[in-house]
Amino acid sequence: MSRSTRASINLQAIRDNFNQLRPPTGKAIAVIKADAYGHGAVTVASALSSVCDYFAIAICDEAAPLREAGIKQPLLVLEGPHHVEDCKAAKAHQLILLAHNREQLDWLDALGSERPRVWLKVDTGMHRLGFACEQVAPLLQHYPWLREQPTVLASHFACADEPDNPNNALQLKRFTALTQTLGLAGCMANSAASLCNPQSLFDYCRLGIGLYGASPVTGHPARDYNLTPVMSLQAQIIALHQVKQGETVGYSQTWTAPRDSLIATVGIGYADGYPRHCPSGTPVVVRSQRASLVGRVSMDMITIDVTEIPGVTLGDDVELWGQQLPVDEVADFAGTISYELITRVSARVPRLPV
Repeated sequence: MSRSTRASINLQAIRDNFNQLRPPTGKAIAVIKADAYGHGAVTVASALSSVCDYFAIAICDEAAPLREAGIKQPLLVLEGPHHVEDCKAAKAHQLILLAHNREQLDWLDALGSERPRVWLKVDTGMHRLGFACEQVAPLLQHYPWLREQPTVLASHFACADEPDNPNNALQLKRFTALTQTLGLAGCMANSAASLCNPQSLFDYCRLGIGLYGASPVTGHPARDYNLTPVMSLQAQIIALHQVKQGETVGYSQTWTAPRDSLIATVGIGYADGYPRHCPSGTPVVVRSQRASLVGRVSMDMITIDVTEIPGVTLGDDVELWGQQLPVDEVADFAGTISYELITRVSARVPRLPV
């Protein structure tokens, strides 16, 4: 490792968060799509393999590394098949395809005994993927094999992170009526709903962002739910410069020193996934104290003001987010959400399980 920029992945925190979020009844599905939200899908699945019933991925291509690593649990493919070849490979790899349109069902219908297990995506109000509620019963008649296998209905809240949003109750009412009428198992709750909406805990729940220790509920820090950050993004100070009052730092001279200042250059930038649009004032942690980003984020470096932190030296670690600085707080400064920050940490940043 030619530089010390790294993302430390706390495996015990993954397990603790899973146990904190999993419901007392029903099956828990750990969502490890997008390389486990940037944490490493094989690493996370291996850490949870002894306690987790199912894993969820976005696309079939995400299954191969997991199977090659010896992960045995069923894998729920949230986008279902993208072409007929996905359907053919799914059974061999023990994938569950979450079908959301008729073309996918037609592909599966043609496979006969080679058909993998299938769930149905139901659109209860998010209007992104899925069959309308009134379409589901006719589908069960048209494709009788859906009744011959353990079909599960799955839906998705549009506003689960806002527990008081009335749309949640409306979606839940629709989904509850459908599962009861058809007598099928259901899967609706995500991390936020698992914590705040126990009525949405049907037979399965999907645990995503909360599993990684970021807050699933808008306006509430993760610690409110006893969730622990899993990723600590760290880099080292590679240069120190004394800057006089009135001098500028970085591209386009966007920051001017209000006093004589000690500026540290840190070996991380937007090529590593640190957001270019983070403004001056975004916090970082050095020697267990907060410092502030100053000037523009460069491709490979950032600059921070460490004037008020005694003893700073070359090689000191800087935490960009993690145990001492919640990723949700950095996301607020960046004008985005924690999901984007953790999934955009680039491949040149090593993930180091700890």
